[in-house]
Amino acid sequence: MFSCLKNGARTLFARFRSFVLSISAPRQADPNAINISIERLRSLPRYQDKKCLTLFGHKVYSQCDEDGIIREIFQRIGLTSKTFVEFGVGDGLENNTLALLFDSWRGLWIEGSDRLVGRIREGLKNTIECGQLQVINDFVTRDNINSLISSALGETEIDLLVIDIDGNDFHVFESITCINPRVVVIEYNAKFHPPMQYCMSYEEGHQWSGDDNFGASLKFLEEKFSKKGYSLVGCSLSGANAFFVREDLVADRFMEPYTAEVHYEPARYFLGKLTSGQKPSYKTLDQSMMIRGR
Repeated sequence: MFSCLKNGARTLFARFRSFVLSISAPRQADPNAINISIERLRSLPRYQDKKCLTLFGHKVYSQCDEDGIIREIFQRIGLTSKTFVEFGVGDGLENNTLALLFDSWRGLWIEGSDRLVGRIREGLKNTIECGQLQVINDFVTRDNINSLISSALGETEIDLLVIDIDGNDFHVFESITCINPRVVVIEYNAKFHPPMQYCMSYEEGHQWSGDDNFGASLKFLEEKFSKKGYSLVGCSLSGANAFFVREDLVADRFMEPYTAEVHYEPARYFLGKLTSGQKPSYKTLDQSMMIRGR
């Protein structure tokens, strides 16, 4: 009898250990292991609500599953101008709006690195020349963000704003008055689990040094965004980005309640190594623009 109980306990422990390992960071960036981790996570009960955005996530050019989540949000709330603004785009080959350009969106990228902007302008000549994409080379601050956006866009209501500058993200967002985005995607600091409140002090020349002094906790963002008229509707599985929808558009389309306690995802940054086929190339978009006659 005791032997049977002992063997049963061992079996249960082995199964539990296997499950924990399956959703933990793989030792190496093995694409198959990452995909298995994502599927295991999505099988958890907390993600089975039909209104939960997590099940719709996938990667095209985003860091993790943001591309699919963004697409699903607009499936639910509809599109207007199909215009985006994203700042902190890097070299343009891994961000949250590149995939949208394939769907005839248009928009503005702002990036502070001269070198990276040079690569974008060379690689996406056709896309830029036809007016579908504007690229500004400048270091974003809360004092210049409105003038940077206004210099490129005429409209005030846009569909999507994406903020990823590894530091002053909330402070810059709070300063934006020239546009009224329907959806905002913003990086959060997943180290601080709800209900912890954290937001880094504003530093105009801040450049992230790889430590935990960046951004804001999800609970802080939830409360501050609510005061600005936005509801938290989800987060990326990697714990990198939070998704906010303007309250007049939320209705009953998303999983409630719209709190950090419900939608928080911990830091699983290893999921940022997720692949979506072969490595990205500027030619893929730029040559397709020529084919489509843009």
